[in-house]
Amino acid sequence: MIEHVAIIGAGFSGSLAAVNLVRHGGPHATLIERRGGAGVGLAYGAAHRSHVLNVRAANMSALPDRRDHFVAWLKARGGAEEASDFVPRLTYGDYLRDTIAAAEREAGGRLDFVAGAAVDVAIEADGVRVELADGRTITADVAVLAPGNLPPHPPAAIEEGLGPPAYFADPWDDATAEGLGPDDLVVIVGTGLTMVDVVLKLDAHGFRGRILAVSRRGLLPRAHEIFPSSDGLAERPRTVASALLHAVRVRAERIGWRAAVDELRPHTQAMWQAASEGERGRFLRHLRPWWDVHRHRIAPAVAARLSDLQAEGRLTVIAAQPSAIAAARDGVRVTLRRRGHETIETVTAARAINCTGPQGDLLRTDDPLLCNLVAKGAIRPDSCRLGIDVNDQGETIAIGGRANPRLLAIGPMTRGALWEIVAVPDIREQAWTLARRLSNAHWVGGEGL
Repeated sequence: MIEHVAIIGAGFSGSLAAVNLVRHGGPHATLIERRGGAGVGLAYGAAHRSHVLNVRAANMSALPDRRDHFVAWLKARGGAEEASDFVPRLTYGDYLRDTIAAAEREAGGRLDFVAGAAVDVAIEADGVRVELADGRTITADVAVLAPGNLPPHPPAAIEEGLGPPAYFADPWDDATAEGLGPDDLVVIVGTGLTMVDVVLKLDAHGFRGRILAVSRRGLLPRAHEIFPSSDGLAERPRTVASALLHAVRVRAERIGWRAAVDELRPHTQAMWQAASEGERGRFLRHLRPWWDVHRHRIAPAVAARLSDLQAEGRLTVIAAQPSAIAAARDGVRVTLRRRGHETIETVTAARAINCTGPQGDLLRTDDPLLCNLVAKGAIRPDSCRLGIDVNDQGETIAIGGRANPRLLAIGPMTRGALWEIVAVPDIREQAWTLARRLSNAHWVGGEGL
């Protein structure tokens, strides 16, 4: 009988797990968060006022059984936003805080918040013991790891010891946009969604210098558009990368690439789970960059702003690989080679910012909790080194291959098992399912029979 669940991490994933435990009449939940607040996490807590959601409001409900929940909240607060709008992320953070506050009121004492950094979890025969950095311990029947995304790994080319203001390893640091002049150059390593956020932040802070964004392929996220929905696929596509690419191209010619990509969504998790290790590896090596920019899109207004910055010569995006990032007299010196060229180029910039995107390799993280759990073999990396190895029940897998029914994981760090588990629509389903199982609500209606 599960009476108490300790959830480590109160970002979107952990907070939604707690909210759904309350909604299902489940066990007592304790949310443990080192930053102190609950619900917003890095995505909505470190957002700038210029940042908007990458998904329309209509599909951003935190509750899978109430798809209009977010839109209804917007209307109730008197906002002018519509279901088709891309709402500011700060507004979404307010929505999450309100959702958690409502769950706390409904919980009747079954939901607690603890401000503190978890550094270890001891798995015992009758439960778990969560150890905090300040010496406190929290005992529970089950612990759920909800660490969110890990920070970007440092580029291999980075000079040891290089840091602010010449180099920012953390793209969310408030100081990334400070101390720059109109004649300065900023080099951004990475051209994905994190780069987009940083460019918007620099622009909003009044930076009028130049930005050079570099990545191996120089691909930018595509923009959302309104398009007719398809009738869906009659059957799940094959998982062989070449066959999948061919199938999507054929469908794109018929219904447009956005619809062709979106109609895969109901199948992607099952396709990933059915794929062999070799197929997954080939997808990650060859197709992932193109999948990411077509699948994870940006708001049309954001895409238009990037185009304007490019047209003005303030933003340049190139396909290049940095071979060295080192301190210079007035900032940082970046040596790079453009894709398809042998010539080495060197640029001197006022600042370089790591925007390579969130990573999940447990063997490269310095997070104390994850490091301790890996060191003692309680958890292990998945075979693709995308995150924490888990089974289809969300149970973590120990070093010897044994599942830990008392130590679960949720959110983006389970992408090795599910792949599509980084966006709100996917995480809300995962949190709902996990909470139902921990509450024994999955037996209702014969679902467990």
